[in-house]
Amino acid sequence: MGTNAVNSGEQMDRQSRILEAAMELLSRHGISGVSMRAVAREAGVALGLVNYYYDDKTSLIRAALQRVDEHDLRLVAPDPSSDPEEQLRKALRRVAAADLLTTGYLSLRLHLWALAQADEGYAQINAEAFDRYLDGLAALVSNAQPGLPWEACRERAADIVVIQNGMWLTALLGVDEASIQRSIARTEQIAFAPFRDHTIKAPGLHNS
Repeated sequence: MGTNAVNSGEQMDRQSRILEAAMELLSRHGISGVSMRAVAREAGVALGLVNYYYDDKTSLIRAALQRVDEHDLRLVAPDPSSDPEEQLRKALRRVAAADLLTTGYLSLRLHLWALAQADEGYAQINAEAFDRYLDGLAALVSNAQPGLPWEACRERAADIVVIQNGMWLTALLGVDEASIQRSIARTEQIAFAPFRDHTIKAPGLHNS
């Protein structure tokens, strides 16, 4: 392996450690606990290195939002080699995986949601991430239910996300496993429900 490849790998590792440290501090202490110096201390690197990768605290938080966005998109990433129905079920169950229901991860999401409500720039990143996740989930629904119109797929995805967010939020309070499984079952019911065309027929027109 060449020297440049090694150096590039080391740089990515250091940058990743810095970002992980920022997310850990945000999870534990909220935005007030994140500073360039605190992040350097948490990551075990020099302050100058944090300043090299990130201009300021704002750019660090933006990077954290984008990291969560990338993680969410992996949850709904298509897999051409997998059965569409099983792929959708797997995605719906994955949101309740043990590594996502930890206090640290859920606390991080809660702080990021709060930031999106308080700052226009963060809100824009969050809104765009939300749309990408909705589209990804709607695409999985569409693949599993080929006859379903796209608008109906996206509506189902939006209803599912409400349940998923509620599940994550209440999990911080120690919601029991049975309740989580019922929530997952509910999202599956929404995703796989038969399609009914509710188009209103004009008065006086009847099927022959």
